[in-house]
Amino acid sequence: MTNSITHRTAPYPAESVKTKRQRTFKIMMSAGIGHFIEWFDFGLYGTLAAIIGSNFFASSDPTVALLKSFAVFGSGFLMRPLGGFFFGSMGDRLGRRKVLVTVIAITSFSTFAMGILPTYPNVGLLAPVLLVLIRLVQGFAAGGESSGVITYLAESAQPHRRASLTCWSENFSFMAFVCGSGLVLALTHLLGEPAMNDWGWRIPFLLAAPLGLGGLYMRRNMEDSAEFNLLQKAGKLEHSPLRTTLTTSTRALLFCVGFVVVKAVSSWVLQSFMPSYLSTYLHYSHTDSYLITTLGLLSVAIVMPLAGYLSDRWGRRPLMLFGCGGFILLTYPAMMVMEQGSVAVSVAAMSMLGMLVALFNGGCGAAMAELFPTSLRYGGIAIAYNMTVAVFGGVTPLISGSLIAATGNPLSPAFYVMLTALISFVAVWLAKETAGKKLD
Repeated sequence: MTNSITHRTAPYPAESVKTKRQRTFKIMMSAGIGHFIEWFDFGLYGTLAAIIGSNFFASSDPTVALLKSFAVFGSGFLMRPLGGFFFGSMGDRLGRRKVLVTVIAITSFSTFAMGILPTYPNVGLLAPVLLVLIRLVQGFAAGGESSGVITYLAESAQPHRRASLTCWSENFSFMAFVCGSGLVLALTHLLGEPAMNDWGWRIPFLLAAPLGLGGLYMRRNMEDSAEFNLLQKAGKLEHSPLRTTLTTSTRALLFCVGFVVVKAVSSWVLQSFMPSYLSTYLHYSHTDSYLITTLGLLSVAIVMPLAGYLSDRWGRRPLMLFGCGGFILLTYPAMMVMEQGSVAVSVAAMSMLGMLVALFNGGCGAAMAELFPTSLRYGGIAIAYNMTVAVFGGVTPLISGSLIAATGNPLSPAFYVMLTALISFVAVWLAKETAGKKLD
């Protein structure tokens, strides 16, 4: 096995241990910082959903405006499958780096544009129309982001360290959510809620320009993955990877879909639904809502590297099953204690849910990458990941808000999380353990 692995990493045959570590760190930072910027931009909408609803939709009822804002949030996810098909195929034919450079440029530009949009009082119905168009562009670009970073990191890692490296794709995204939520919290505290609702909400979106330029520079200077380079040199790239994936990898696609169901829903519940849920339905102040969300997301970022390490030690399935089981058993009690109105207790409940997210996601990225061969990996993950996120993840805030409106029960979103966790639990239970396997 050792000789085989050494042969597979032939692009760097004479590297010392120190050089390998430096190269791995550079790979992680190049992909991860771009991913951070991508999700800082994309996640801001969810954090500011309540404020966006009041600025872009005409309604005297804040709950109705919030639901409309969540509907626009979901519209961006409708474009993700198209982006996944387009960028996934391109990534398998032309390389991982070129696609990752393209998607960060598109997302940063569209996010900056959101910060300069006119609002409903200024231009009427044109405001929500422009908002929807920008979300569609963001969604299309995001279709090539997560699958690309997971693929790139998995193909750049040693087999026994694959989850430890790929988990940083998730960790950087949650750190981005923490920074986005923390920035909104700081601005709300400094400016006050009236100023934040009026014009201060634009500031985080406008930061997309300098952040995007930094991420673009990092990605333009990174090398492509070792596995892709080997495949390209051997002349074994697929000419029609999308068609080949759909005709030969059905089983892998289904397992990947099963893995992503709870991954998508749990992530977007914490990041995008909770801030508005706490303020609109549980009547916390905006400042307290952002504080609870920020600390809950911070728990994900703290636990994620440990979860990746344990996944490499113990396997993908044990941690993923534990995460699913935790969501099934603990989501309802966590939301129930949040209803009591205590900020400290709500932080603890959110942090507990955040640790479950980290345990599941710590090995999930590596598990998805290990389902597909190198020639089809980018597209395979992109298809399954984005189709699932579009059906389950993007509509999570809308479904959660609609459940509360229909039932009158502020705890009803817990049942949606529990159902999706059960789906993923079955998928992981039926899947084979893939930790440590060679990618081809």
